[in-house]
Amino acid sequence: VDVFQAWCGPCKPVVNLFQKIRNEVGSNLLHFAVAEVDSIDALEEYRGQCEPVFLFYTGGELVAVVRGADAPLLQKTILEEL
Repeated sequence: VDVFQAWCGPCKPVVNLFQKIRNEVGSNLLHFAVAEVDSIDALEEYRGQCEPVFLFYTGGELVAVVRGADAPLLQKTILEEL
């Protein structure tokens, strides 16, 4: 989940990375979503940050958090969690 605030929007450059990985591993294994923290109370702790935050869930449980648009770290985290 790409967690963002309305004033800065979701991290568009990372969308291409997720699409590339999803094509490589199969669409059933990886799902990408965006969530605006200002409209979701459960994400309140991520408000006021100026860097993107990516939350990784498996079976409904938060398993990893990556702060910043670090493409190599995001790819590594995705592949490790899969």
